[in-house]
Amino acid sequence: MSRTAKLALALALGFASLQSSIRADEYVVEPSHTSVIFGISHLGYSFTYGRFNKVSGDFTLDPAKPDSASFTLAIDAASIDTNDAKRDDHLRGPDFLNTGEFPVISFKSNKVDVKKEGETTVYVVSGELTMHGETKPVTLNLQKLGEGPGPTGQDFRTGFNCQTKLNRSEWGMTKMVPHIGDEVAVTISFEGVRK
Repeated sequence: MSRTAKLALALALGFASLQSSIRADEYVVEPSHTSVIFGISHLGYSFTYGRFNKVSGDFTLDPAKPDSASFTLAIDAASIDTNDAKRDDHLRGPDFLNTGEFPVISFKSNKVDVKKEGETTVYVVSGELTMHGETKPVTLNLQKLGEGPGPTGQDFRTGFNCQTKLNRSEWGMTKMVPHIGDEVAVTISFEGVRK
């Protein structure tokens, strides 16, 4: 093999190695360190808070191309928990989430822009939220909270947090508005484990 051919081969192998080292990282959302919490006005006198106890998802991050990130999230609608069994059953029923017909609340990104706010990296994630049989565009501002090894040092994790507001009537849930608020404040915090 000529010297030129050897040099070309070495360059090709080096480029392939570099490409491999900066490929997109795939993460699986860890349910035990993921929370979807919501708050809604009751009669204008107080706020009732609840959560969904079963959440799954995944996301992809590419350090070389941050805007190519993607995020998906799936929520078991029947896992709603407001610390009141009777109310939770009502929320699962046809007046609200109708979980028998629409068991999953899902989000899938279709565009991501990344910006800095001081020291914080924010992923501006546009996508579609499907709930109660309706799909609507939403944008979530995901703050990257941190990344690094897990508690045992045997995996690598990245975590995000966001707060947003949704009008439930846009997804066809108009029952008892305005006595029970239309606007729902939502906080999502999740931690992913790199595959």
